[in-house]
Amino acid sequence: MNEKPAAEIESFEDCDRAALTREEVAEMRALLEQHFEGVCAEQFERDLAEKTRVLRVWRGKRLVGFSTLLVYQTEISGESIHVIYSGDTIMAPDAWGSSALARGWIRMVKRIQKADPSGNWYWLLLSAGFRTYRFLPVFWREFWPSPDCEIPDELLCLRETLARERFGNQFDPSSGVVRFDRPQWLKPRLAVVPEGRIQDEHIAYFLKRNPGWREGDELVCLTKLHDENLTAAGRRIVRSILP
Repeated sequence: MNEKPAAEIESFEDCDRAALTREEVAEMRALLEQHFEGVCAEQFERDLAEKTRVLRVWRGKRLVGFSTLLVYQTEISGESIHVIYSGDTIMAPDAWGSSALARGWIRMVKRIQKADPSGNWYWLLLSAGFRTYRFLPVFWREFWPSPDCEIPDELLCLRETLARERFGNQFDPSSGVVRFDRPQWLKPRLAVVPEGRIQDEHIAYFLKRNPGWREGDELVCLTKLHDENLTAAGRRIVRSILP
C-alpha cells in the first residue's frame, strides 16, 4: 500500500491574518528561523501585520509550511487593478514533495478573486530562491521574468511600478531585484542547487537573473491570475479543489 500514515497527511487552512493568536505567530516565526538566517522577530511581526491572509500547512499537528499575502488594489495608468503580493513563504524540506501548499494557495486565491471578480488580477512574487521561482512554470503558462518570452512593455512598466510602490529605493529596476536593508537568506544547507538541477532551464535562468540570491536578494516576478494562464498542472489543481 502507498497510502501515507494519518500523521503524515498534510492538511491546510487559510484565515484572516488578524485571527492568528500570539502562539500561532510564534510557531510560524520559529519555522521560518529553522530555514532562514537574518530572521528578526520585530521585523517578522511588522511584515505580518501588513498582510491580509495566511495559509498554513500541517502534517498531523506539526506546522510544516505557511505563506502570507497582502490583497490590495492600485491604479496604474488610469486602470484599477487587483494585486496579490506574497510575503514570507516556507515549506519544511521533509514536506517538499507535498502539493498541499500549492493546492491551499490556489484555493485561497480563487476564493479571494470570487469575492471581487471584476478587473485584472496580478500576482506579485519575490523569489529569494530557485525553488520559489520554479513554482511559476509549474502552474502558470506566462510569467515574468521568464526564459521563454520577453515581458511586454506594459507589463514591464506594471512590474516596476508595483515594485517601486512596495519597496522604494530597495528595488533596483536595472536588475529587477529587491535588496532589503535587513534581508533574510536561506541557511547554507538549503542554498545548494542539487546536482543535475542546474540543467533545468528555469533554475539556470533564475540563477543568472538573481546572482545574489544566497545573500538574500529577491527577484521581482509577476504573473496574471487568470484561468487561461494556468498550465495543465494548474488546471488539475483547480479541478481538485473546487466543488
